Amino acid sequence: MPNLGFTEIAILLLILVLFFGAKRIPEIGASIGKGIKEFKRGLKSDEAVEPPPASSDAPLPPAQTSGPKRLSH
Repeated sequence: MPNLGFTEIAILLLILVLFFGAKRIPEIGASIGKGIKEFKRGLKSDEAVEPPPASSDAPLPPAQTSGPKRLSH
């Protein structure tokens, strides 16, 4: 990973401010942080979730014998 000095970081921040605007940058950072948290939570919950039982007492829905239904406009 390349080492970034103060000048390179300042130039990158200036480009971000010009591109997104000063008010949007905190919102972008917050949404990225939330996305990372949700991703990690999803990974943990996938490992802890047990598969549903093979047999169920619930009745199965009736099979469709006709073709796919089309929406009319």
